[in-house]
Parts: sequence; structure tokens; C-alpha cells
Amino acid sequence: MRKILLDEDDVPKQWYNILPDLPKPLPPPINPITREPVKPEELMALFSKECIIQEVSQDRWISIPEEVREAYMLWRPTPLYRAERLEKMLKTPARIYYKYEGVSPPGSHKPNTAVAQAYYAMKEGVERLTTETGAGQWGSALAFGCMLFGLKATVYMVKVSYNQKPYRRMLMELWGAEVYPSPSTNTDSGRRILKEDPNNPGSLGIAISEAIEDAVTHKNVKYSLGSVLNHVLLHQTVVGLEAKRQMEIADDYPDLIVGCIGGGSSFSGLFWPFYYDKVSSKAPKAVQFLAVEPTACPSITKGFYTYDHGDAARLTPMIKMYTLGHMFIPAPIHAGGLRYHGKAPTLCLLSREGIVKTVAYNQVEVFSAAHQFMRAEGFVPAPEPSHAIKAVIDEALKCKKTGEEKTILFLLCGHGHFDMQAFEDYLSGKLPPYEYPEEKVEEAMRKLKDLYPWLEVER
Repeated sequence: MRKILLDEDDVPKQWYNILPDLPKPLPPPINPITREPVKPEELMALFSKECIIQEVSQDRWISIPEEVREAYMLWRPTPLYRAERLEKMLKTPARIYYKYEGVSPPGSHKPNTAVAQAYYAMKEGVERLTTETGAGQWGSALAFGCMLFGLKATVYMVKVSYNQKPYRRMLMELWGAEVYPSPSTNTDSGRRILKEDPNNPGSLGIAISEAIEDAVTHKNVKYSLGSVLNHVLLHQTVVGLEAKRQMEIADDYPDLIVGCIGGGSSFSGLFWPFYYDKVSSKAPKAVQFLAVEPTACPSITKGFYTYDHGDAARLTPMIKMYTLGHMFIPAPIHAGGLRYHGKAPTLCLLSREGIVKTVAYNQVEVFSAAHQFMRAEGFVPAPEPSHAIKAVIDEALKCKKTGEEKTILFLLCGHGHFDMQAFEDYLSGKLPPYEYPEEKVEEAMRKLKDLYPWLEVER
């Protein structure tokens, strides 16, 4: 079966929440001054109330509002493909499947949470949402979600991506959002950074600081985050829940689930429901989980496990995660959605416990894998999921050597139609195989320890 489709009735009615099924309790966000856990009500000045309730909920299943589910039906359920042509190209006995989220109006998985967050904000009487975006997938998704529910949207886009990907910006503006290159002159934190470095290329940490500052200094404005936090990741489980049903139709079940990680939302949305199968002893086989990150932003493979801020200006509480340091300024690689210094706390905990494995690749080998995938399957993948494609090809070639008929499932979380400049740079040999230096990570951890001498910093 080449393509497995579901009916609209199959759009999930509930999201899956992993918190009650984690191997140990998730370390809480803390206030760096008091070192005490941050109370949920303290976060309600920043986020919608319902999102904070979901953030700390111990309910395994959370009902999807009917208005959100109806909005999902504009593009959901999304198709699951058997990559038969790629299998033949690789001459592998492995069976490869991919869940394709590029069919959403913004072209990625991001509206699965953007639509939900915009709905909850609208129900609270919020007039505007602020956010940050790297490559533009999240910003365009939030612009789309806000348009659906009549809210204004303000997006701070990492400056290097703002310049690299003008069509993403235009897409956001067409849906009614105002978009600023970050660091910008709109906020105190942006102006301060530009004063120190007028040519600063920006980072997600800086853009988060600007979006938060904008939200907390204006009335009827809330902040919206596209990854990392629990409520964001659980909204993405519509992906994995659909994929489980589609794998049942294919009469198959994955041995290995692969996804790219920036903050961790797309991969978590795919693998969480299969993790539930595993911990509830419902999985028919010992499924494994593999996360893939860029060598230019190797938070898990080179970072430290410690409490850190989610933003450069230290406006956010500290969360425990693998981090390269909140002052991290990434190289201008083309996978803009993977340039975040930290990762989702749930993903980091599962990685720490050995349940999720992580590998890193440079952008040259990633684009080579994307090109190979395109020559087989036809779809143009975004640079971010192309990291997953590289890992899948590597695993499939291992099966070719061993003869193992492994079933591999991965997430093609977005299309690359707005990334043609990146592919042009690849074809012309202009992409450097950048690796983030170990000494920069060590330096960042020293600075973090200077700020907070009480911190425990672990590898």
C-alpha cells in the first residue's frame, strides 16, 4: 500500500499527555532568584490559562475542543506514505514509512498547536499574540491560527532567516501578522543587543526575549511558544495518534521511529503515542526512538544537562534541559527551525534515561540525503526533516548489510518549497559542513556557572 489515508472522522478527539507516563517526575521550572519552583499562576501573565493548565496536567488524555478539531479538518488527517521508491533505490529490506505534515496551509506540523493556542487565547478575550520564529514555519503557523480566530499576531523572526526566507515573511503578512527582524528596535532587549553588536544575526533565544517583552508590556496580549513546553508537544500528538491508526491499516508496526529536533515538538508529537504503547505493554515489538539534530546546534549530543533560561535576556524561568547556553548565537545554517540552544524538558529527561537516542549530522550530508529522497519520492523536504531522512537512509543501509527487515517510521514535518535558496547553495557547493566547537559549549557553561554558582551542570 503506497499511501494510507484516513477519514475526517478519524481526526483524534483527544491529545495524549506523556507526563503521567514519564519514568520519573519532570523537574519543575524554577525562579533563579529564589530557586523555588515557579507556580502555574505566575505563568498566566504570559500564557493563556488553559495552556498553563495543560502544561502541568497529569491527565493522560485531554479533549480537543470541537472548534479546534473542525479547524484541523482543513488539512487533517494527513497521509502516511510507504517509501517504496526509496527502499528500491537503497536496495534495503527495511520498510520505510513517513507521515507527511507538509499538506497543512502553512506547510508544516506547526499549526497543530498554533490553532489550539489561538483558540484558547480568543476564548480568554486576548487581542494579540506575540511569538518568535526561526525559519518561519512557526511564525506562519501562528499567523494562520490567529487569522482563523480573529486575533492579531506579532512575530519576531531571527534576522538571518528574515533575510534568507522572505517568502515565509510574506506568508505571515498575507495572513495578517506584523513581522520584525530580530534583534529589532521594537524592544529594550533588542535595542540593547543591537547597541552591542549592530550586525547580530539573531537567535531564537533573542527573538523569544523580544516576544516576551512585547507581551508583558502590553494589555490583552499573550505570548505563544511553538515548541519545548509540554502543552505544545501534547498538541502535536494528533500526528502520532493518526500514524498509529495508519500503521494498523498497513498491518505493520515500527521498530524504529525517527524525527528531527529543534525544540522537540514534531518528533515528540510522532513518538509519544508509540511510547505510550511501550510503557503500557501494548506495543507488539520493542520500538526504539531516534532524534536527529544538526552538528551546528548539538544541544543533546554536545550540550550539558542543567537548568537554563529559554531566552537570551533571561526573562523566562529556568527549565532543566540539555543546553548550549542561553547566550548561544548559532551559525546561519539553513535549518533555521533547529537552531535553538535547548530542548524540550520531556525529551531531555527521556534522553537522560536512555529511552531516546540522539545523533547529529552536518548540513552538507543532510542536504545530500534530502536530494536522494527527492530523486526517489518526489517531495521536496524542508531542511529540518531532512536530518531525519539522513538518519533513516543510514539505518536502511545498515539493514541492507545485515538483511534485517526493520520497519522504520519517520516524520516529514514540512515541505521545502520556501527553501530553494538552501538547495541552490547545496547544488553549487556553497554549504559549509559546520560543527559547533566544543570549547564554545564549555565557555557557555562557565558563564552560566558564573551567573548561578549553585547550578549543577552535568554531561
